[in-house]
Amino acid sequence: MHLTPDQIIFWQSENGFIKINATIVSTWALMFFMVVGSMLITSRLSTGIERSSWQNFLEIIVTSINKQIEDVGLRQPERYIGFLGTLFLFVAMAALATIIPYYEPPTGSLSTTLALALSVFIAVPYFGIEDQGLGRYLKSYLEPTAIMLPFNIISEVSRTLALAVRLFGNMMSGTMIIAILLTIAPLIFPLFMTLLGLLTGMVQAYIFSILAGVYIAAATLTRSNSSPKVES
Repeated sequence: MHLTPDQIIFWQSENGFIKINATIVSTWALMFFMVVGSMLITSRLSTGIERSSWQNFLEIIVTSINKQIEDVGLRQPERYIGFLGTLFLFVAMAALATIIPYYEPPTGSLSTTLALALSVFIAVPYFGIEDQGLGRYLKSYLEPTAIMLPFNIISEVSRTLALAVRLFGNMMSGTMIIAILLTIAPLIFPLFMTLLGLLTGMVQAYIFSILAGVYIAAATLTRSNSSPKVES
């Protein structure tokens, strides 16, 4: 039983420094499928009145994601749908692909979930600086007082680690439970747990993208520096 796909090694150099494991293979295969799939799906989109049922389905998904982004407090959701939508689709597709025999989801590796969390860690100040400017964004770390600076920095780092560990723990636990039940009842429980794993993966994809949106919304929140004027 493998705890993570990192333990499945397909090739490694003589000194063992360079390794190609199941995490790398499944990640690149998933990215290739998503890129090629998106090119094929969007190649025949129509801007006219008559549209195919497939395009209507895609527009429903995009509209739903835009609505969720707007609900977390982000203005102009079209600015963030590229990043947040990609996060959601990657985690969701990684979970859905588990129905393929011998497929190991890359989100079962801490290195993958940490990379996803680091992308959020970079995106938060990027969108914050883009929205507020460098000076105003850095000033937010000194609020409400300068003594809060180290605590605000620790908060940024800790929530990044929390994102990575939460996603890794939930995805890995599902894999471990299925592996254990395979040894107990190889015909009954695995099918049920696989379906439950698909549901868990979709929920985790939703939670991960929503939390990323909340963190970005907190960074792009415009703070009023001027006090209200009192009219005489």
